[in-house]
Amino acid sequence: MRKNIWRFIASVTALVLTAATAHSSTDEFYKGKTLRIIVGTAAGGGFDTYSRVIARHIGKHLPGNPGVIVQNMPGAGHLIAANHLYRVAKPDGLTMGNFIGGLLLRQVLGQPGIEFDALKFEYVGVPLKDTWVCALTKASGITSMEKWLGSKTPVKLGGTGPGANTDDIPAILKAALGLPIQLVTGYKGTADIRLAAESGELAGGCWSWDSINATWSKALESGDVVVVVQMTAQPHPELSKVPLAINFARTEDERQLIQSGTYDPAAMNRLYVLPPGTHKEIVQIARNAFMDTLNDPDFKADAKKSKLDVEPMSGEELAKTVAGLFKLKPALLAKLKEALK
Repeated sequence: MRKNIWRFIASVTALVLTAATAHSSTDEFYKGKTLRIIVGTAAGGGFDTYSRVIARHIGKHLPGNPGVIVQNMPGAGHLIAANHLYRVAKPDGLTMGNFIGGLLLRQVLGQPGIEFDALKFEYVGVPLKDTWVCALTKASGITSMEKWLGSKTPVKLGGTGPGANTDDIPAILKAALGLPIQLVTGYKGTADIRLAAESGELAGGCWSWDSINATWSKALESGDVVVVVQMTAQPHPELSKVPLAINFARTEDERQLIQSGTYDPAAMNRLYVLPPGTHKEIVQIARNAFMDTLNDPDFKADAKKSKLDVEPMSGEELAKTVAGLFKLKPALLAKLKEALK
């Protein structure tokens, strides 16, 4: 009896000491270290802008207050960065990825070149549930949906690669609404698309309103760039006069295609992840720090200065949203696959 009591006491003591050690180690986990945020686009675009603002503030919300740097890894519409996070980055809590959520749908659809399993990433969160829009230059002559639908020649739009919203939005609009579109893909980021549109090489492009508003503000204010259509269920407060794409759908199939191909991916568009295999305790620390950062008054003031909206989604909610992609009905998947082939 006494032996059992002493064994019980010894076991409890060991558990307490282990818990204390673990707590101490996580309290100081990031001390003297550097967190690297890998962004799947070139510098100057919306993704890069969000990550750099987050990088300026997240360090103080992580135990040990590490330094934080942003590394741009553009290419193949964010695919190079996503594959790197899955296959190369160490699961040590010191590398976080920021790439486009549309790639996860591309995995479901069987796109070649995807070397990751979306269900194995550790999801940290999303700073904003996007509103996707198409913005075209006044010089292109396409300043309304009516003019676009009536265009006798394909309208040139810029893209960064399959899986990116710059490519998927035009593909869905073309398949669902029959819009005349010629996609010119392969640009390193939305900054390059903007420059190409301003030079007359392109008519414009489609990506998030928040990014366009932050990085193309002068052209919007002057009227040299016009937002022609938005892919949301309800108009964005700042775009009350811009029509919704779904209102131009003629059938239920077209409406479902727009919803599954644009609405749902937009909610998880700006996702942040940790590599598979990252310790669960570190994942939770990163999730908490991410949400604390987005609610930080200093961060919010910085984001406002950069014209960035904030409407966060937690890592837990994001993980559930991703899991839902793998439960789409086969008939709808076939239609999406055809549209995004």
